[in-house]
Amino acid sequence: MAVYSLDGLIPVVDPTAFVHPQATLIGDVLVGAGCYVGPCASLRGDFGRIIINAGSNVQDCCVLHSFPGKDTLLEVDAHVGHGAVLHGCIVRRGALIGIGAIVMDDVVVEEEAFVGAASFVRAGFLVPRRTLVTGVPARVVRELKPEELAWKATGTREYQELAVRCLASHRECQPLTAPEPDRKTRGVSATVPLHTIERK
Repeated sequence: MAVYSLDGLIPVVDPTAFVHPQATLIGDVLVGAGCYVGPCASLRGDFGRIIINAGSNVQDCCVLHSFPGKDTLLEVDAHVGHGAVLHGCIVRRGALIGIGAIVMDDVVVEEEAFVGAASFVRAGFLVPRRTLVTGVPARVVRELKPEELAWKATGTREYQELAVRCLASHRECQPLTAPEPDRKTRGVSATVPLHTIERK
């Protein structure tokens, strides 16, 4: 990982967290136990503190930043999808930020709420507990179903397991010129796309 101190503040990464070598951490960044931070994620603690609590994941190409004196906070088991941008907001325990969503300053995403993919959550908006918000600008669409909450919890566990797998076996290497005979695959996962659950 690319780690930079700034104004005497050095990023902190728990030994049980996995931060990809191509992720960037600057200044006042705290990454908790069992977290996963994906490639090309940028966590800039140059104005305000970035706090990623235990079991959370910040996937590829996400940007976390804030205004001076403001924190960006992910509580335990928060889940941030690929390419999301979070700026000076709070994501409570077990909440999910969808792929490509933008969550602005002073937003609070309450416990186990979902922000839909590609949504724009305007500054100061409160996302109520266990609801889905979506759109540009985002609005509350409905309450979440128990099976959706279970789906999210399973997906977050998969990322917690990915952090363990990466700490154990993630290594830079040269590519093969052809696949090996009988090449292994990862196999079946308990996680399926959410839209397949919604149809049932």
